[in-house]
Amino acid sequence: MNKFLLSMFLCFSLSASGFAAEGKSVSYKSGADTVSGMLYAPAGKGPFPALIVIHEYWGLNDWVKDQASKLADQGYVALAIDLYRGKVADNPDLAHELMRGVPQDRANRDLQSAYDFLGSQPNVKKDRIGSIGWYMGGGYSLDVALLEPQLAAAVINYGHLMTDPSELKKINAPILGNFGGQDQGITPDDVKKFRQAMEQLGKKVDIKIYPDAGHAFENPNNKKGYRADDAADAWKRTVEFLAATLKK
Repeated sequence: MNKFLLSMFLCFSLSASGFAAEGKSVSYKSGADTVSGMLYAPAGKGPFPALIVIHEYWGLNDWVKDQASKLADQGYVALAIDLYRGKVADNPDLAHELMRGVPQDRANRDLQSAYDFLGSQPNVKKDRIGSIGWYMGGGYSLDVALLEPQLAAAVINYGHLMTDPSELKKINAPILGNFGGQDQGITPDDVKKFRQAMEQLGKKVDIKIYPDAGHAFENPNNKKGYRADDAADAWKRTVEFLAATLKK
């Protein structure tokens, strides 16, 4: 095969398989700070629904960027935020240190600013902004729902929870949760109490506990804990939930 034919073959192959959405670096104000992130958008002018994409305790690494790109491929403007101000961990000790080093008030300000930034974009539907996160980011996804009464949807993947009715009553967004039945940090009992508290308040909540999965089961970089079938099911649930809440 000559070089021209090979080039044409490669272009056809890439077109057939589809291109992942490309991200661009953006920055926005959070109080006196300037926060950076990666913004991914579908092709076209929109307007589109949008998502705040919140990283695990590792920071804004390639896996989280890939999730944001996949969500853009699903038709969402996806802002992958950076709560660590440019730092990314490559080992659990550093990840824990970075996670513990984020003041809650600063995190809340950054999350609210991310919501406001998306709302200011001309290609975003202002009333169709949601949040999604994993592990630490899953807990922060719940925090966005507590902070922003206009949030249209929130996805919590094995993130921290709460049961205080005085706090949970602030939530207007429908909630989707995916959790591991073998998780020793966010236990099935914790998850069931959260679901019960939400249901008693009349909130929209859809929770699934995967019996054989532990913590961080959706990330293939978690060599011991990754569960491909459960991760695929959680992604399917996420895609369907977001379509029902943000594309209606």
